[in-house]
Amino acid sequence: MGAAWMRGPLPWLLAAGAGLAQAASLALPGSGQPAWWLQIASLALLARVLLALPRTHSSAWRAAGLGWLFATAWLAGTFWWLFISMHTYGGLAAPLAALAVLALAAFLGSYYALVCGCFFRCFSAPGLAGRALTAIVFAALWLLAELARGQWWTGFPWGAGGYAHADGPLAVLARSVGVYGMGFAAALLALALAQWRVSDLRSRRWWAGALLALLAWGALAWQREAALGDAQRDAGAPVSVALLQGNIAQDEKFQAGSGVPLALAWYGEQLRGAQAQLVVAPETAVPLLPQQLMPGYLERVTQRYRQGQGSASASMPDGQALLLGIPLGDLDAGYTNSVLGFAPGQQGQPYRYDKHHLVPFGEFIPPLFRWFTQMLNIPLGDFARGSVGQPSLPWSGQRLAPNICYEDLFGEELAARFVDPAASPTILVNVSNIGWFGDSVAIDQHLAISRLRALELERPMLRATNTGATAVIDHRGRVLAQLPAHTRGVLQAQVQGRTGAATPYAWWAGRFGLAPLWLGAAALVLLAWLCRPRG
Repeated sequence: MGAAWMRGPLPWLLAAGAGLAQAASLALPGSGQPAWWLQIASLALLARVLLALPRTHSSAWRAAGLGWLFATAWLAGTFWWLFISMHTYGGLAAPLAALAVLALAAFLGSYYALVCGCFFRCFSAPGLAGRALTAIVFAALWLLAELARGQWWTGFPWGAGGYAHADGPLAVLARSVGVYGMGFAAALLALALAQWRVSDLRSRRWWAGALLALLAWGALAWQREAALGDAQRDAGAPVSVALLQGNIAQDEKFQAGSGVPLALAWYGEQLRGAQAQLVVAPETAVPLLPQQLMPGYLERVTQRYRQGQGSASASMPDGQALLLGIPLGDLDAGYTNSVLGFAPGQQGQPYRYDKHHLVPFGEFIPPLFRWFTQMLNIPLGDFARGSVGQPSLPWSGQRLAPNICYEDLFGEELAARFVDPAASPTILVNVSNIGWFGDSVAIDQHLAISRLRALELERPMLRATNTGATAVIDHRGRVLAQLPAHTRGVLQAQVQGRTGAATPYAWWAGRFGLAPLWLGAAALVLLAWLCRPRG
């Protein structure tokens, strides 16, 4: 790639195209499946364009611009479905809704612009060792951008590159370093691919490095398979489950004359008649506060779970348990997006889980943005937050750990439940309603997010949703059963709980959050800067 070529529009077109390919890699159009190879290839294309820039001071700004364009295209192509919630259900004019999505992508893309500009100033080391150092610097900077996007301003890490690797060779890293560590490894491979030359095949050092990487991967894969295949970690016998998917249209869900009576009638009927050991109803399956319900409704639909009715069958010796999505609270105490848990033998109040990681503009209004929410016709409010690491629901030898909606996007918060080995979850349960985003790729992307949490924590994940994806995911991150999206039905399946020691990721993320990754990436960049060639 010559300097004249780099002065034309082609680098910008390649950066934008690579960004869109990065978005597609998270859930391929048509199949909805992640494509790990496309994620690495698209990032490698961006890296190749950055490496081809002429070594001038002004090129650092071009590198930043190319990185920003790549990230903006990638992020807008990833969460374009926010347009549906703002325009179709929120009533915001289509041009304004599209502009809002683009503005969010452009803002978050600024993190990647900064690291691409810094990368251009850092890399220049010659030789094979220098190229290896260059790859490490790029991966560390990319990791810092991913971490910033995932944590700053409440965090919105949806579409992080690591989610494309649920089925790829980098999945072996999930139990050790989590999705961000997988993204670091993918960026490292992408930069190595961008720098690769045919002449490297004649280098013994290159072959030695490749062999060392292959041996490390083999050791991690063996360790992972040994942990996953350990039958001693099974928590009791498999549990039969019934996951409810009401498919209540989002524009009717909270309407008193349509969606509310439909939800109360359908979910009430399913809860009274379910025969599985564990029954799960999605986020706000009951769309009213308990005090707004007709007298006795909640007691009638939960009575069999409280008192163990219907548990005479040998297949359900411990009775039935229920996890039910419902809003709670009042004007004085504040409102919460919650899950109530019912099981035989409970004393006093039912189990309760309150959502901790709230959705901006949906469950709380960020400072200085009330003007924006006033333009939307969406039920909004300032909900109270639950704490991190809330206890699980103990039942029949299992410990059921709910999370609500996009809380499963924050693995470090779920990992906090594993700090105490005696209380760590055996089954994770996600209850969601992403009907706000219509029949879009958001459903497939959210399923991949839950799969990554199962890989990181090596626990099965149950998903009960309003419109999809309602599914059973095992501790290997495999989808064992799934209901078709946008249908009303009950998914009947079995799940095997898992117990035993936490994964390395759960151990360190539960205690220290993402600080080890922040510190490690910053240390690598600082070391590379100090060791850079002078002159």
